[in-house]
Amino acid sequence: MKLVFAGTPEVAVPALDALLASGRHEVAAVVTRPDAPAGRGRRLVASPVAERAEEAGIEVLKPVRPKDPGFLERLREIAPDCCPVVAYGALLPRVALDIPAHGWVNLHFSLLPAWRGAAPVQHAIMAGDEITGASTFLIEEGLDSGPVYGTVTEEIRPTDTSGDLLTRLAFAGAGLLAATMDGIEDRTLKAVPQPAEGVSLAPKVNVEDARVDWGTPALRVDRVVRGCTPAPGAWTTFRGERLKIVQARPVPERTDLTPGQLSAGKNNVYAGTGSYAVELLWVQPQGKKPMSGADWARGVRIAAGETLGD
Repeated sequence: MKLVFAGTPEVAVPALDALLASGRHEVAAVVTRPDAPAGRGRRLVASPVAERAEEAGIEVLKPVRPKDPGFLERLREIAPDCCPVVAYGALLPRVALDIPAHGWVNLHFSLLPAWRGAAPVQHAIMAGDEITGASTFLIEEGLDSGPVYGTVTEEIRPTDTSGDLLTRLAFAGAGLLAATMDGIEDRTLKAVPQPAEGVSLAPKVNVEDARVDWGTPALRVDRVVRGCTPAPGAWTTFRGERLKIVQARPVPERTDLTPGQLSAGKNNVYAGTGSYAVELLWVQPQGKKPMSGADWARGVRIAAGETLGD
């Protein structure tokens, strides 16, 4: 089939690579978000997908909005059979959805209908799920509600951050998306409507969602830290300044600390929660680089009874 691939961040690159390597399909063009300011100089930088497409010599389309007439006209000229999508980052209007004969097929990083929305991996970890996966589905105008072509499953490991899990899903999902394109071309795959039961939503995780509540149990604190790593980053406050919690570990044997209370030893620092303590393995003080929790504790000289949070 002739394909136009839509995607933007680094997590979409493995899927583009899989389609380029498949040998069965022609990736005629790539659609991605416009160049965005990045770094201290705030200079405009192309998306990871745009950079990979340019390396491969593929036409890159960067509409400000997918409903822009110039973009729609070019898409009609290319006349793709199907448009595979991975984390493109913009809503597609009906007029665009109708152009390819086989529609737009999205790779979504959850087992639909669970965790529809922008942050499925973060929410799966924060909810304590043990299994997640990826799904390919036909895009319709609802939120991740279209019929599903296929799925792969992935175990959520006890120490997984959202970054760890998303990396594994990006590669597993890349194979699923390529296989879905093959099945659509062969007419051996049929999209199956999602069940009405089991729907859950995964909106974007914002900074306030990433604030650690020390009154919740240690397992909840651990899940928030892992689910919000690397972005937006779990955080708390200490002496009125923000402190990012980069890595923590539940310690069931420490039950002597009240929520947020700190206890520092020679090589460890612990914080109390609503159940037992967590060890602060890595933290990042405001305006500084990440450091071990023990190094941070030695630097600030924690006083007896001091706590994290308000």
